[in-house]
Amino acid sequence: MQTSGEHQVLDAELVRAQYSPATTYLNTASSGLLPARAGAAMRTAIADMSQGRSPDSLFADVEEARAAFARIAGVPVERVATGGSVAVYTGLIAASLPAGAEVLTAEGDFSSTVNPFHVRGDLKVRAVPLDALPDAVRPGTALVAVSAAQSADGRVADVPALRAATRAHGARLYVDVSQAAGWYPVATLAADADYLASVAFKWLTCPRGAVFFVGPADPEGFEALAPVFGGWVSGENPWDSCYGPVTEPARSARRFDESQSLIAYTGARQSLAVIEELGPEAIRAHDLALADRFRAGLARLGHEPVHAPGSPIVSVPELGVRQPTLQRAGLELSNRAGNLRASFHLYNTTADVDRLLDALSG
Repeated sequence: MQTSGEHQVLDAELVRAQYSPATTYLNTASSGLLPARAGAAMRTAIADMSQGRSPDSLFADVEEARAAFARIAGVPVERVATGGSVAVYTGLIAASLPAGAEVLTAEGDFSSTVNPFHVRGDLKVRAVPLDALPDAVRPGTALVAVSAAQSADGRVADVPALRAATRAHGARLYVDVSQAAGWYPVATLAADADYLASVAFKWLTCPRGAVFFVGPADPEGFEALAPVFGGWVSGENPWDSCYGPVTEPARSARRFDESQSLIAYTGARQSLAVIEELGPEAIRAHDLALADRFRAGLARLGHEPVHAPGSPIVSVPELGVRQPTLQRAGLELSNRAGNLRASFHLYNTTADVDRLLDALSG
C-alpha cells in the first residue's frame, strides 16, 4: 500500500494481479470478485482432498482467517466465531432474549438481520425508518438490530448515535456489517456494537460460505449467549468433543463456531490477506470516489439516486427495469425494488463509471 500526502492510495498493481473481471462488474453488493490467490489456494485444497491428503492445513486456514478478520475488526481474536450464515448468528442472539423482549429494527432491513427475531413468536419486534432508530430506543428496548449499510440502497446507519441511545436505555446493539466490512472502518463499528456479524463474500471478496461473528466483550453478555448451534468444533478441545455432549465449551467465542465449510475458509484466508495488504482506508477512499463520480454523472443526466452519502452503493429509483439491457451490454448491476443498484469496489475504475453513465444516457 502506498501513501500520497495524507491520503492512502490503492495499490493498482496488486489489484490488477489479483482481480480480473470479464465484464464491467458493478455488483459487489451482491457478490464480490474472488482474488487469484484465493482461487489458486482453493484449487490446491480440492486437489489434495481428492487425493486423500490430510485436511489439517484446512483447519489452520480457518484460524488464520479468524485472526485476519479480528485484525480488520480491531477486536481480540478470542471474540471472533466462524460459521456459514449471518442468520444463524442472528438466531443465536434471538435465542438469548427473554420472552416479551422488545427488539428494534430498521424498516426494510435485510432478512438475515431481522427474521430470526420474528420467528421466535414471543418477542416484540418493532420496525422504524433507519434515520429514526436512535430516537426510537426507549425504556424496555432490549436490543437494536441493524445493518451498518443497507443492502437495498446503501444508506449508512448512525451507529455511534445508536450506541449512545442503547447505553442510555440499557439495551444491546447488534450490527450486521455484511455490506460494510471491506470498505468501511469496521473497527469503529465493532467498538460500538455488542454483537457484530458479517458474511465475507461481498466487500471482503471471499468465497461464499465464510461468515464471522464478534461476540460481546463483557462476561455477562458472553455468558448470556447459549451455544445452541454448537457441535464438536465449539468445544475447548474440538477433537476431544466429537462424541456425546460437549462437556467443555470453548472459553472464547469459538464456542459459537459452526462446523466450517473448510474450502471456503481456505479461500477466505487469502482474500482477507489481500484486503489487509491494500488497506481498508485506501479501499474506502477509492470506492467512495467512484460512487461520487457516478452520483455527479447521474445529476447531469437528470437522475436522483437514493440519498446515501458516504456509501459506495448507489441506488437509482425507477431505473431497475434497465438492468437486463445493461447486463446484455456487459455491465453487471442489480435491480432492487425497482431501483438500479450499482456498487463500486476496489477492482473498479473511473472508466467503469463512465461506461455505465454512457449506457444510461442512451
